Amino acid sequence: MPATQQGWMSVRAAQSPPRSAGAAQLIGRERELLTLDARLADPSLRLLTLTGPAGVGKSRLAAAAAPATAGFTAAWSVDLAAAPGERLPETVRREAAALRLADDGNGRLLLCLDTCDGHGRALATAIAEVLAEQPDLVVLATSGSPLGVSGERLLPVRPLPVPRIGAAAEDEPDELLRFPSVALFVRRAHDIDPGFALTTENAAAVAGICTLLEGLPLALELAARQLRLYSAEALLARLRRRGALLGGGPLDAPERHRSLAALAAWSRHGLHPDHQAMLDQLAVFDGGFGLPMAERAAPATGTDTETALEVLLDRHLLTVTGEEEDEPRFAVPEPIRSSCLADLADTDRADAARDRHAEAYRRLLTAVEPRLTGSEQDHWLRTLAGEGANLSAALQRLHERGDTEAAAGLLLACRRPWLLSGRLHEGRDWCDRLGADPSLPEPLRARLTDLAGVFASALGEPETAVRHHRLALEAARRLGDRRQAAAVSARLGAALLRLGDHTAGEAALAPAREVLASLGAAHLAAEATVELARVLRARGEHRKAAGLLAEGLAAHRRLRHSRGVADALRELAAAAEEAGDPAAADSALRESLRVADGLGERTELPGTLEHFALLLARTAAHQQPRVLRLLAAAEALRRALGSRPDEAQRAALAETVDTLRARLSPADFAAARDEGRRLTPAGAVLEALAAPAPATGADPAEPARQPLTPRQVQVAMLVAEGLTNRQIAARLKISEWTVVNHVREVMRRLGCTSRVQVAWSVGRWP
Repeated sequence: MPATQQGWMSVRAAQSPPRSAGAAQLIGRERELLTLDARLADPSLRLLTLTGPAGVGKSRLAAAAAPATAGFTAAWSVDLAAAPGERLPETVRREAAALRLADDGNGRLLLCLDTCDGHGRALATAIAEVLAEQPDLVVLATSGSPLGVSGERLLPVRPLPVPRIGAAAEDEPDELLRFPSVALFVRRAHDIDPGFALTTENAAAVAGICTLLEGLPLALELAARQLRLYSAEALLARLRRRGALLGGGPLDAPERHRSLAALAAWSRHGLHPDHQAMLDQLAVFDGGFGLPMAERAAPATGTDTETALEVLLDRHLLTVTGEEEDEPRFAVPEPIRSSCLADLADTDRADAARDRHAEAYRRLLTAVEPRLTGSEQDHWLRTLAGEGANLSAALQRLHERGDTEAAAGLLLACRRPWLLSGRLHEGRDWCDRLGADPSLPEPLRARLTDLAGVFASALGEPETAVRHHRLALEAARRLGDRRQAAAVSARLGAALLRLGDHTAGEAALAPAREVLASLGAAHLAAEATVELARVLRARGEHRKAAGLLAEGLAAHRRLRHSRGVADALRELAAAAEEAGDPAAADSALRESLRVADGLGERTELPGTLEHFALLLARTAAHQQPRVLRLLAAAEALRRALGSRPDEAQRAALAETVDTLRARLSPADFAAARDEGRRLTPAGAVLEALAAPAPATGADPAEPARQPLTPRQVQVAMLVAEGLTNRQIAARLKISEWTVVNHVREVMRRLGCTSRVQVAWSVGRWP
């Protein structure tokens, strides 16, 4: 069967024809298209290969190239998908010869070979031969992986950027449309249903679909076609439940583009059985994995893990998603993962793969748990930070196969990582589920009850925490476990403090602290010491509380217990503020924020941001927009966690927000709150640390003046002229968002809370 001619174009260097129809269909590929045109215009280019996963849009990008503007006098495009391997050399030579005949003999020629996947050495040899025979020929190829021909240059084509869940407000469709994946989905949905539009009601679902499909253009287009049958919300639920194996593609499209199952099968065609076995195992991982975990869970094959990973990466069956302690982190992309899991479903291979995965994480946590309280704590907490979904999957598998004791052990080892990453509701639910199993030994049930109280306390539910800790304390005493009884008693005392029962809190904490210290449980004793300092401060015993707090903070620093250091610093800030020393409180909170950010801490971060924002509101009146941004960021983080502050904190937060609403204009209030909601946790920390520190001995309401940069001077003067952000952006030829940032910084440095005040300040300049 001959190769299919995709298109023919006879062009002259002097002409500048419009882009092909394919170019009009491209969304979010402006940069790649500019790069492609620049590469084709390079006179030294002989072979350029567009690489990327199947369905990413390589063929459309190649079709959208403009050969005339790149200096070609003739171009010929051929789809090699159906070309028999044994006739490839003949096919390539024939097409190159036809292209030469179409030219007048004086220009560069462009031969586009589309869908070069799977032809291997035969195709590479044929291309090398025609390039050697025709010095004026340039080959543009599309392939999942490099062709391996000498002089080959590569242009990677990646999936479209997707929204980061929780980064943008769900009621801001205009913001979501800035993501090319969302823009493509909405465009195709509108093509299917002219009445479809992105609204505040469906924006969250559309963002979820684009993120779940990882920005793969073909997947987005197939998903958009499903809106004939489902709402966006129902489609998202269906994709989560059944996996990303959509169908219903156009009948005139290649077969591999009519469904994601066919696309996945095409992508995996010809894969060595050992590499397929490795891919099946890696598809079981949820949320990605690092090299050590891939090696721990690898099936027994004749290929070592690193070699298999390299092969899968070359074929885009695996992607690098980031770094983990200077090592790459990987994931099996959609729809490959869903296809592998569908093939594994209801087979012995599926059980074996899930068992290997669960056992790998059980062994990891068993080995790591003792190191989560020592000098290696920071390293291992950061390593485990991204493993929440995998740990959940491992727990589920151990529970399903009836190994409740192993599941309980794994869950108990998850305590610190899950508190750090904020998996609070999930942790409490697992504790309740496993702890209710009567077959579990009583010591394990007691520890699970105590852990449920820990998660409840972190969620801001002290009543529930007290109830669980009291049950756990009774069990520990009944079992004669002195160390566990002291640890639970300390946690009970902390929960009682949050309930406002200071006397009972001290009665539980003081003896527990002594027992823990005598047993050598240094990190637990340090935690109890800081909690006891909180109780004493609440009772008005400030001098004694200060001594205990200094002792607890020093112990945490000595033990290199970073989370404990951050907690002690929060208490130190509260004590300093109560003593009328805002500068010391500010310094302690800044260090606490830096420590929390370095750990990737999520559970306590909202409270620290709230404390910092409230302090800033009292010491820097000109920082009102920043205060509101920080409070909005903390509110968004709490919403994601499902946690809440205590009653006193809630009242203080509500009062501050009401004050800011009264002092800021409605537009400024809405803008600052919206900006805060969009901040990432790391961005919220940076926002806090960027605030000026309180000036010692100065009027706290008087802003510290900083000189403006030349660009900020320009922006300030245009604000004084009454120009809007959009008009300033046009005048200075910068983006509107850059203007927003400049205006914000100008207001901060001038100590202004409105554009009117900026204009007034500029009017006073000499």
